[in-house]
Amino acid sequence: MIGRLTGTLISKQPPEIMIDVQGVGYEVQMPMTCLYELSDVGETVTVITHFVVREDAQLLYGFNTFAERSLFRQLIKAQGVGPKLALTIMSGMTAHQFVQAVTHDDVSSLIKLPGVGRKTAERLVVEMRDRLKQWGSATPATDAAPMDTSDLQPTLAASSPRDDALDALLALGYKPAQAEKAVAQAVKGNTSASSEELIRTALKNM
Repeated sequence: MIGRLTGTLISKQPPEIMIDVQGVGYEVQMPMTCLYELSDVGETVTVITHFVVREDAQLLYGFNTFAERSLFRQLIKAQGVGPKLALTIMSGMTAHQFVQAVTHDDVSSLIKLPGVGRKTAERLVVEMRDRLKQWGSATPATDAAPMDTSDLQPTLAASSPRDDALDALLALGYKPAQAEKAVAQAVKGNTSASSEELIRTALKNM
């Protein structure tokens, strides 16, 4: 079981990052709300991880706090919610916002997320309410010791921020037309924005 990674962030391809840990590159998928808070490429990062083993793949999901990982683990226990949908839910709202939505029976906020229809939202509210009673405040990941990154060559995407933002939304489950429209609106508002800024704005406009 891989529970935590500390290493050098060598690439960001939202919603996936790669971390170099002593020469081994780990690909980790993260909710956008967590990815926003990461350091820049080339810097040392620590992520709390959840390891999923399937017949056709071994996947790592990463979070900034133990509380965020705990919420992810509770989500994938819910009926009809797998890791991909859980990642989408936690990309569309922070862990705190999700807990507030469940606590206040805010189904309307949940159905705005791709893959979450009214029935799924209502079921999430019912199933998650009791599970979240003991959900605590986020616990920050332990700061990592400095690493020598002089020999590492961070890899940056050759594509444009707009393309990266569009790819991220599609990976999260948004329909192409919906993603195109949201990214176009985000670009119109800030033509010099980074891919992360465009994704954040696009998700807010959904």
